[in-house]
Amino acid sequence: MKLYMVPLAPNPTKVMLYLAERAAAGADLGVEQVVVNTLKGRHREPEHIARNPFGLLPVLELNDASYLTESLTIIEYLDALFPEGALLPAEPLDRARALELERIVELKVAGPMGRYVHATNSPLGRPPEPAAAAEAEAVLEKPLAYLEGVLGDGREMLTGSNVSIADFTLAAALQFQRFAKCDLLASSPNLRAWDARFRARPAAASVLKW
Repeated sequence: MKLYMVPLAPNPTKVMLYLAERAAAGADLGVEQVVVNTLKGRHREPEHIARNPFGLLPVLELNDASYLTESLTIIEYLDALFPEGALLPAEPLDRARALELERIVELKVAGPMGRYVHATNSPLGRPPEPAAAAEAEAVLEKPLAYLEGVLGDGREMLTGSNVSIADFTLAAALQFQRFAKCDLLASSPNLRAWDARFRARPAAASVLKW
């Protein structure tokens, strides 16, 4: 299998963090990582459009030459394909809660945070949009406060003592804002402490460069 990705971009980074954690635990999932240079427009070339008609990343090429094109779907597939040491809980309710928290992070934090970054100091060179940045920052207040509360019981990671896909999603979003020299955690000490703990993990350190 091949994972087509680009470093720094949040959605590919989420899958890269998953793969790194599985590898650190001793699992060889047999996934080759292939960089698609988005700055050079490689994601818009016919070769990549054949993998994903939307021209987005990541893309997982399966052994039958078919593709999966959504980051969460890729992680769920690999977790099911290699169940020994899987990161998603097996118990239905625990699994549902882990997936729910990941969706909260993705939809209510990572999305607005990406909009804030692009409206403030876009890695793609987009012009600043102060109004859009202010709107995104306002949207982030409630979900960041929610996560701050989740971590208020002293847990190590977002779902408890073990790393989860919600951690990968949040870490990928925070790397994106650090790269753009943004900081939206000024009033979130629990999230800052979580960020330091997560980035200190050897698997995370092998993926996160900012």
